[in-house]
Amino acid sequence: MIAIIDYGVGNIRAFANIYKKLNVPFKIAQKAEDLEHVDKLILPGVGAFDHAMSQLDASGMRQRLDELVLEKKLPVVGICVGMQMLAKSSDEGQLPGLGWINSSVKKFDESKIKFKTHLPHMGWNDIHIIKENPLMRGLEHNAKFYFLHSYYFECNQSEDAISTADYGIEFTCAVNKKNVYGVQFHPEKSHEYGIKLLKNFSDL
Repeated sequence: MIAIIDYGVGNIRAFANIYKKLNVPFKIAQKAEDLEHVDKLILPGVGAFDHAMSQLDASGMRQRLDELVLEKKLPVVGICVGMQMLAKSSDEGQLPGLGWINSSVKKFDESKIKFKTHLPHMGWNDIHIIKENPLMRGLEHNAKFYFLHSYYFECNQSEDAISTADYGIEFTCAVNKKNVYGVQFHPEKSHEYGIKLLKNFSDL
């Protein structure tokens, strides 16, 4: 059973629709009690880092999520800002992140972006898989995903990065450390590629 964490920030219904079509069991978790009898977690996120962290804290689920991820080792995937929340800190805000991956979140340097539109990085982009990983299975060739962000994830341990993308610089767009996964792009908006990735996550 996959729990989609609904703390007021994220495209909850889009994930639910995909898993319903895939016939994958899921539930929407809005409080700590909803996190019983689940074996995987999806942490969506949109908007600003501090707002997302504050909303998660206010939901009452933060402590239970720490227990499930850090102690029980349930697989979790953070999506967009949800991925950034996996880090220790973000240049976008003052609050600490979850710290589940040794990393920080940095803002793109617009002086290095040669495109007419600078920030946010918005739209479809190729990804480059740099490490074989079950989350990315079947996406090794020509996979494109939808991005919308102005900040990027910087791993302090390079082995945690499993995929990169380019936007002025090469940046990490997917990570994995043990049971913790994160993707900067929006699989729920990425058509067949995103559906494949979410199916891969359900199969972990």
